[in-house]
Amino acid sequence: MVTNVETINEITIRVNDKSYTVRMDVNDAAQEFARSTPFELPMVELNGNEKYYRGADTLVTDAHRMTSIKTGDLMLYEDNCIVLFYKDFETDYSYTRLGWVYDAEDLAETLGDGNVNVIFTKN
Repeated sequence: MVTNVETINEITIRVNDKSYTVRMDVNDAAQEFARSTPFELPMVELNGNEKYYRGADTLVTDAHRMTSIKTGDLMLYEDNCIVLFYKDFETDYSYTRLGWVYDAEDLAETLGDGNVNVIFTKN
């Protein structure tokens, strides 16, 4: 973990007029991601349970094999794919946890069925 840099505990995501607080993990990838906000990502629908954005920039990884994903999980797949999950499901893929959305019960409804722009900002 990078030292002498303030830890960012929370960021906000906004979709249309709805905002959610994201509790950030305390790992290098999550903190690098949080420090790089604000930005807007055009996130693509996939599998009826997630939105993702694959960018050119990379983050450090600390991937672990998951057994289950929960609604509101914000993950890094490989080193350049940001994934926001809006439904619970079982998996055996490996991800680096970036954080998780508090009060994500209506996240699926807010994100909708198609692609969506998500704004990420520091609190």
